[in-house]
Amino acid sequence: MTTVTFPARHLLKDLGRWILNIFSTALALIWSVPVIWALIASLRPANEPISRGDIWFGSTLTFENYAHAWSLAPFGQYYINTIVIVVIILAVQLLTIVLAGFAFANYEFIGKRWIFFFVLLQMMIPTSALLAPNFATIRWMGLFDTRLAIAIPYFGSAFGTFLMLQAFRAVPRDLVDAGIIDGCSWWQLILYVYLPPSIPSLVAFGLSSATWHWNEFLWPLIITQSDKARPLTAGLVRFTQLGEIGAQWSLLSAATLMVIAPLFITFLIFQRRFIQSFLHSGIK
Repeated sequence: MTTVTFPARHLLKDLGRWILNIFSTALALIWSVPVIWALIASLRPANEPISRGDIWFGSTLTFENYAHAWSLAPFGQYYINTIVIVVIILAVQLLTIVLAGFAFANYEFIGKRWIFFFVLLQMMIPTSALLAPNFATIRWMGLFDTRLAIAIPYFGSAFGTFLMLQAFRAVPRDLVDAGIIDGCSWWQLILYVYLPPSIPSLVAFGLSSATWHWNEFLWPLIITQSDKARPLTAGLVRFTQLGEIGAQWSLLSAATLMVIAPLFITFLIFQRRFIQSFLHSGIK
């Protein structure tokens, strides 16, 4: 039996690393093709239609599509609506998931396992299956076509509750008992014992929640009918109805990039912190 020498082993290790890097780069390029195409299409003159075999560059590059898209829709109002909705949802979710996670991690009560089972069961229900009952509830409450109507169905989060329960369970019980002996109330236990080591989990959940609700489309489209409450994603619908035979892709691409730009730029600036938060929280 032959053994691989140290130089050969080192060479194989370097070769494997190079192959992995090449594969990862190719995969990243494949995933980025839609964004690259949208960027190129947004710089294409609007009077040059996209046809088969001619889907990339036009005769020239222009930023007119961005100015035209901004003038066709109240993007200022859309941005305000989106930010308000995302902040409201995230603020309420952080409160509810922390309280729920604390209750499940710190107390024993009748039906605890079954209640937690039904909380997790919500993660198995498709969002589209709840559109009709949620719509009927919002209409009954008289909140149709408001920002609050978009936010209310997301005030609770089964995923966030599960994440905080796991984070709180990782807190040493001796530390909790020491806080109880020192006379800490339940809210002091949350604030000074449970939350400090759970900050990475909260940050990871906050990033996931903000990204998801910034990009949410179907529910805001159904529950709103005017620009006073519509977020950015629902506002994009008007760009699909401008042309006589369908969407003007150059204009739609420019509008879409204007919608995703804040999240994209924020991620590029804070990507290291984002990744660290997800790694520390255990989210894959």
